[in-house]
Amino acid sequence: MNQQPLLNLIDDLTGDLNDPSLLWQLGAIIVSVLLGFGLTRLLKKRFGRPDDTHRGMLRFGVESFGRVMAPLAVVGLLALARVVLAKYHFHVNMLRLALPIFGSLAVIRFTFYLLRRVFARHGEVSATMLAFEKVFQLLVWLAFVLYITGVWVDVFDYLDGTILPIGKYKVSIADILQATVSVVVLLMLALWAGAALEEQLMKVQGMHSNLRVVVARTARAVLILVAVLMSLSLVGIDLTVLSVFGGALGVGLGLGLQKIASNYVSGFVILLDRSLTIGDMITVDKYSGRVTQINTRYTVLQGLDGVESIVPNEMLVSGAVQNSSLSSSMLWISTKVSVAYDTDVDTVLKLLEDAALTVDRVLKEDKLPSAQLLSFGADGLDLQVGFWINDPQNGRGGVTSDVNRAIWRALKENNISVPFPQREMRILGPVPEQLSAPESTTVPKNSSVTTGNPSANHG
Repeated sequence: MNQQPLLNLIDDLTGDLNDPSLLWQLGAIIVSVLLGFGLTRLLKKRFGRPDDTHRGMLRFGVESFGRVMAPLAVVGLLALARVVLAKYHFHVNMLRLALPIFGSLAVIRFTFYLLRRVFARHGEVSATMLAFEKVFQLLVWLAFVLYITGVWVDVFDYLDGTILPIGKYKVSIADILQATVSVVVLLMLALWAGAALEEQLMKVQGMHSNLRVVVARTARAVLILVAVLMSLSLVGIDLTVLSVFGGALGVGLGLGLQKIASNYVSGFVILLDRSLTIGDMITVDKYSGRVTQINTRYTVLQGLDGVESIVPNEMLVSGAVQNSSLSSSMLWISTKVSVAYDTDVDTVLKLLEDAALTVDRVLKEDKLPSAQLLSFGADGLDLQVGFWINDPQNGRGGVTSDVNRAIWRALKENNISVPFPQREMRILGPVPEQLSAPESTTVPKNSSVTTGNPSANHG
C-alpha cells in the first residue's frame, strides 16, 4: 500500500506551520465558510418569503437547495482562494485538505436532498431511508479518507484489474461500479426533475388540474426515458438491445399484462377527457367517495368514513360513473314525513319549507326548498320536502339529519302529530285457551281486538 501521498501531505502541512502563508490559508478558509453560509442564509431570507410571488422559480430553488447551497458555496470560494493564493506563490496545502472535506459534505447533503425529494415528498422519512443515509454518509467519508491517505488509487487499480466474465464479455469490477453509479445518478436526477416539475405545475392556477397532471406525468416519463438512454450510452450498451426489450414487452402484454396496460391507457384517457377531477364526489359500482388521486393505473376514492378505495382506471372508463360535481356541484336531497289526516296540508307544507331554510348548508337563493304531498298513506298524509346543497363532498347524512331535526321542532311547536302505524286484529272462532281471558272476563265470538293507541287518528 502506497502511503507516500499521506506522508507528503503531513510534511507539507507541518512545513506550513512556519510559513506566513498559513495565516492566509486560515483566513481564506474562515472567510469562505462565513461567506458561504452567510450568503445562503441571506438568499433564503430574501427570496424564501411566502409573499414573494414575483420570483416563484427563484424562491423555489432557494428553498429546495437551502442546505446544499452552503457547502457548495464554500467549495467554490475555497477553489477561488486556492487559485488566487497559488498565483501569488503562497502555499495552499491546507486549502487542498479543506476542499475535499466540504466537497464531501456537499455530496452528502445533495444526495439526501434528492432522496427525500423523490421518496419522501410528504415529509415522512422511513427508517429504511434513514439507515441508507447513514450508510451512504459513512461511504462518502470513507472515500474521503482513502483519497487523503492516497489509498484510493490502489483500490481503484485493484478493482480495475479484477475481471469478471459475463457471458462472452469480460468486464472489470470498476466498470460495473462506474456504470451502476452513472445509471443511479441519472435516474435520481430524472426523478427529482420530474417531482420538481410536478410540484410547480400543481401551483399553476390558469391550467386545468387534469391537464397539469397529464403534463407532469408525461414530462416525468420523458425524463426517465432520456435518463435510461443516456445511462445505456455511458455504460457502452448498444441501444439496439431496446428492440429485444420491446419484443419481450409485446409478448408480456399478449400473455397477461393486458389489464395493466389497459389501466395505464385509461388513466390518461380520464385525465385528458376531464370526466373526473380531483375533488369530485363520485360513485362507481359499490364504491363512493371523493377523488383524491388520479394515478396512471388507479384512482383513489376517499369515503366519508375515511376509508380509501383504490379503483382501477379501466373500471372508470368502461363502467357507469355517477359524478355529483361534474358540471355543477349542486345536489338535490329529500326527506319524508307523515302527519295526521286532520292536519292543514298547506300550513304544514309551508312549515317544512321554512324548517329546511333554517339549516346552514341548505341553499337559500335560486334553489329554494319545496314540499309536496306525496300520497294518502295507511296511517297519515305522506309529505316530502326537497332541498339543494352545493357541497356534496361533505356528505348527505349530516344535512339530512339537521333538516329532520328542524322539521321535528317545527311540528312540535305547532302541535302537529306524526302518526305511527296502527293495526286492527280480529279473532274469529273460539278463543285458544292460552289466550283466554280470566274467569271474570268473557270474550265473545267474532270479537275484535285493536292494537295501538286508541286516541290516535285513523285513516
